[in-house]
Order: sequence, then structure tokens, then C-alpha cells
Amino acid sequence: MNRTRKLTVALLAAAALVATAPATALASPPAGHSKPAPPPAPPGKNLPDVFARAGHSPRAVDAKIRSAWQQLFHGAPGTAPTYADGQSIYYQMSPDMAYVEDIGNQDVRSEGMGYAMMIAVQLGHKHEFDSLWNFAQTNMQIKSGGEKYYFAWHTDTTGKVIDSGVAPDGDQWIAAALAEASARWHDGTGTYDYGRHAEQILHAMWHASDDGGVNMFDAASYLPVFSPPGLVFFSDPSYALPAFYKVFAKADPSDKPQWDKAYAAGEKLLQEAPNADTGLAPCYTNFDGTPFMWPGETADDNAYSHNFQEDAWRVIANANVDAAWDGVKPWQTQYSNRLEKFFESQGVTDYVSRYHLDGTPLPSGQNTYEPAHAQGLVAMNSTSAISATDPNSRAFVEDMWNTAVPSGQARYYDGMLYLLGLLYDSGRFRDFTQHGIH
Repeated sequence: MNRTRKLTVALLAAAALVATAPATALASPPAGHSKPAPPPAPPGKNLPDVFARAGHSPRAVDAKIRSAWQQLFHGAPGTAPTYADGQSIYYQMSPDMAYVEDIGNQDVRSEGMGYAMMIAVQLGHKHEFDSLWNFAQTNMQIKSGGEKYYFAWHTDTTGKVIDSGVAPDGDQWIAAALAEASARWHDGTGTYDYGRHAEQILHAMWHASDDGGVNMFDAASYLPVFSPPGLVFFSDPSYALPAFYKVFAKADPSDKPQWDKAYAAGEKLLQEAPNADTGLAPCYTNFDGTPFMWPGETADDNAYSHNFQEDAWRVIANANVDAAWDGVKPWQTQYSNRLEKFFESQGVTDYVSRYHLDGTPLPSGQNTYEPAHAQGLVAMNSTSAISATDPNSRAFVEDMWNTAVPSGQARYYDGMLYLLGLLYDSGRFRDFTQHGIH
């Protein structure tokens, strides 16, 4: 999540601007880890493959995914202290510990750690997965108090906590990655008892209040709150991950009734949050799906909270991963068609990255995301082809296919969404707890 902008108006604002130390000196990777990554596994059982529909061969898709993995996880690290001229976002601190860095902000975020862990388990890279998990558990996971088992939303690159506030998207992605690792690789002991750790994290999401903490899901709406323990009176639709909630119901069976309700609530929010004409969702919403505004904001201003900006890009994939894993529903097709029609009107290969919900681009001073046609949004938009019936869906898939792997200063967020988009579009983003390994 893009929290630097959003937290300037939140209670976590001051900590979001804390200067971080230069990145830790890199340890040499273990022998063999400079070799090209192995080809990804074939598509999972019954998962849509929009690249194949567009005529791209499995061999070409394998090569594209392998190249993106190699660049983003084992490419050039860049030049200290900012590393802004590099390719990789993955840094191996020691033989058994690594982090993914937000290059632009020079910190480590629970969101990025969860994304990277999930990518690693999807592609079968156990060393990288375990190294990331070691960092997250050692440095980011809260060890005591009411929010025990949650994760501080960001640290510096040495592992020092900058802010102990919690970002529910990161916690959900980490828990989902652990559940998938348990199904793919089976459980070890201690740190590597993936299933047990997933269950602890998930159980805390509903029961932190039993120990004086704040639950991660709102008791009335069954939706994730924005940031416990303080900012719990609104949500973020990109935190609604209904596909994961069926996994969570298996990983945390004692709370299956809550996860079933969260699944229904998450799908409902993903239907209600997007604009009825454009399909553009706001970054934050009230629990009823209406755009959330901070005091003093107005519906026509350019604030991050209630416009279509970086957080909201992910709503597109959240709806379509649910469609891929659990079957396409009419609302998902209607939503994806509506969204594609809007972006077709903007030009599939040159739309900008930030909009008012009615489809008006934010002013140039508010639309300076680099590149302007952001790779992360291109990746998320391409997933609409999973459920869309719009005859021009292929144009979004081809735009993704022709987009380069992100590099440079903005490569963290765009890079994570880009690599996830490749997995979504190729049918290689699998639920091992349901489909097994194919």
C-alpha cells in the first residue's frame, strides 16, 4: 500500500516520515542462487490463463515470469545509499534472512513482505520464502500485548521498527503465504511450522480484543479495518481479499463462521466501492462502501482517500483472483466490463494512473506518478480479462505483455504488482490448499 501519502492525514503520519538508515550491506547469496530461476509450474487446475487466450505460448510465458523474478529478486541491487538505479527489490542480509525494500521510501513494509513471500511460494523458491519469513517474524511481528501476532507495518532496512501500527493488507498476505507454504511444502518445526504460524496470525485477527487489543476485522461489517489499533472506523477496499478468506477458513477452522461472513462481506464491498459508471474505486471507504473522507475533504478535491490512486488499483485484481479461484460470478463480469470500457475511452496504452471516480484525471500536479502509464496499474487492469466479456479485453492483456519489468526508483510497488499480474494472467497463481501442485 502507498502509505507515505495517505498517512500524512492519519494518526500515523509522523512516523511515516521518519528518516531511515541506509540499506544494510548485502551478504553474498548462497551458492547457486545467482543461477536463473527454474521455470514456473504449469497453470493450476481450472484456472483462467488469459495469456494463452491471447495466443502466447507456455514457453514464452515461462520465460517472461522467470525474467521478472530474476530481475526483481536477483537483479542489480543499485548504488548505495538509495539504490534507486538498481533492479532488485530483494536484499539478502544473511544466509537465512532477507527483506524486500520500498526503494522510494527506503523502508521495509509488511505489504511488500507478504507479496514477496506469496510470489516465492507460488514459484517454488523456498530459500527466498524462508529468508523473508525469518525477517518478518524476527523484526516485524509484534511479540506481546493486545496486538500480539500482528506485524508492525514498516521497519528500516536493519529491521528496526519505525511504526508499530498495523497494515491489515500486509498481515493478510503474510498469513495467506504461510498457509500456501504449509500446503505446498508441508510444515517443519519452530519458525518453519508454517501452518501453526498462519493460524496464530489469523486467530488474532478476530480475537485480539480478548487480550485487550483491537481486532483486525470490524465486528458489525466483517470487513478489515484500516489500521489497528487506532484507525479502525473505516476500511480500504483493496484490503478485501475474499479469495484468501476461503483459505483462511481452512487454516483457522475455529473461526470458519467469521471467515465465511468476511468472504461475503468482501465480495459485497468489491461490488459497492467502484463507481457505477467508470468502475473506479476509491482508496478508502466507509464500511457501507461509500468513499471515506477525512474532515475538511470534499468530494471534488484531489485527496488520496476518496479518489482512484495506488491503493485502489488492487481492487481490480482482488475481484478477479476471487473469480479465478472460485468461479466467475455475474457481478465480476459486469465490473470488469465497466472498468475496461472506461480505460478504453482513455486509450489502453496511454491512460494515466490517478483519477477522480467520475473518470476525470487528477490535475497534472497530482498525476506525476512515474511512469505516467504505471506498470502496476497496467498489471492490475490486465486481470480484468479473467472475468470480462468485453471484446477488447485482449488489448489489456497485450498492454501487460508488452510492458517492461519495472526498474529504478519506483520498482517496489510497480514491481510487486507486475509480477503478481503475470501470475494472475497466466493461471499460475494457485491455491495449493485447494488445487494441490500440478
